Amino acid sequence: MLTSLAALLSGFMNNVGALALLMPVALQLASRLELPPGRMLMPLAFGSILGGMTTLVGTPPNLIVSSFRASAGNNSFSMFDFSPVGLPVAALGVLFIALLGWRWVPVRQRAGTEGFETGAYLTEVLVAEGSKAAGMCMREIEAALDEAEAQVLALVRNNVRLNAPRHDMRVLPGDILVIEAEAETLSQALSPLGLKLEESKKPAPADDEESGEKEGQAASASDPDAEAKEKPAVSDEIVLMEFAVLPGADLIGRSATDLLRTAHGINLLAVSRQDNRSLGRLRTLPFRAGDVLLMQGPAEALTDLAGQTGCIPLAQRALRIPNRLNAILASLIMAAAVCGAAFGLLPAAISFAAGVLASMALRTVSPRDVYAAVDWPVVVLLAALIPVAGTLESTGAGALVARTLIENVAQGSPVFALLVIMVVTMTLSDLMNNAATAAVMCPIALGTAAQLGVNPDAYLMAVTVGASCAFLTPIGHQNNTLILGPGGFRFGDYWRLGLPLEILVVAAGMPALLWAWPL
Repeated sequence: MLTSLAALLSGFMNNVGALALLMPVALQLASRLELPPGRMLMPLAFGSILGGMTTLVGTPPNLIVSSFRASAGNNSFSMFDFSPVGLPVAALGVLFIALLGWRWVPVRQRAGTEGFETGAYLTEVLVAEGSKAAGMCMREIEAALDEAEAQVLALVRNNVRLNAPRHDMRVLPGDILVIEAEAETLSQALSPLGLKLEESKKPAPADDEESGEKEGQAASASDPDAEAKEKPAVSDEIVLMEFAVLPGADLIGRSATDLLRTAHGINLLAVSRQDNRSLGRLRTLPFRAGDVLLMQGPAEALTDLAGQTGCIPLAQRALRIPNRLNAILASLIMAAAVCGAAFGLLPAAISFAAGVLASMALRTVSPRDVYAAVDWPVVVLLAALIPVAGTLESTGAGALVARTLIENVAQGSPVFALLVIMVVTMTLSDLMNNAATAAVMCPIALGTAAQLGVNPDAYLMAVTVGASCAFLTPIGHQNNTLILGPGGFRFGDYWRLGLPLEILVVAAGMPALLWAWPL
């Protein structure tokens, strides 16, 4: 049902958005059913990719193919022209994944809040009078702790706990620092600064709601006043939460040194990357798409982080209830935009652009969020490749490639040529952006149809199906990249389910193409 829902949603919204919306649900279900997370996430990602081929707005390649049809002298495809082929292929794909394919997903155990190796010990140390640390700023203390691979998580002053203290804050005698360090390097971290070990406790796995309380229990039971002293210093709102880094997120290529702590007041505790946890110093580690981040901080700050940096929360969390009026307005605007394109009242581009303008005018979304939502790298890529594709057509290079395919591979058979176009497009989309693949293959498809004197629509639809089916690698589609970290996957894990699924897509897509778009 979850994979079917992903396929349905992705027919009318961005594939990555549909996946991001359902990922937290998938992870909670995996935990409840005691399944490896990947066995929920890979079917979910593949289902959302399959659903994109069912409508004009389901995925960018569909719009690109439609624009090439218009440039060839025909009308552009309408909203549901893709459905006669896309719906049966997507339905068969979802059934295959749900009934059989999920068993072929490699079993990987990702690092969750209970499995991250975050430094083993949270330790409270006292800044004694006359110690070297007294009077130093936090930046200097952290630099001294770097050699021991330790980091400061919080500072307690006058029974008030300051999480993620700023780098320019000065430490005073009597302050208590909460540091994270391996047991073997603990003394190496404390001795140079003259810090006095108060008490230490190995942290037990914590749920989001209990993490703040467990961190406050670092004081030993041997001190009867410890609990009373520390309770006011711990905020019930300090939680642990996991985030996955989306492709194109603002965090990519940046480190946690200043971004998280200074701007958001958040500590980065651990990073999981393709099931690899030995990643060096967290503070200076550049983030990548698909990373899973374990972060600690105020619940409100962590929630804000998701919207501002392009991350999605994975662990169970309290949900914000949206403004009811805005929710209704947003739903009506979306429905109106879809209907305008579906019934031919407006071209799809104008219909959805009008929906965006209406959303901005009615304040259901801010102009800043609209700007941030545009996938600018893909826009620039297409701006560069569409003229290249036009050059292939105008210079005759596309016709030359098409003639080579027909004479040497397809042997003059229109059906076999159709199969070749689909398979070549599918192979390219596993290695490069699917929108770029469609832009490159459309002139070749049109040239092939012209050489054979057959219906070009069937060949354009073959490009659509092939460009929408990137299941073999984590780089072929953004959805595949997004589940890489949360699922604990490796680069070579995708083909086990992806290859049978691509074979099924070809086997189901060819008869559907020949029936819906006769040659």
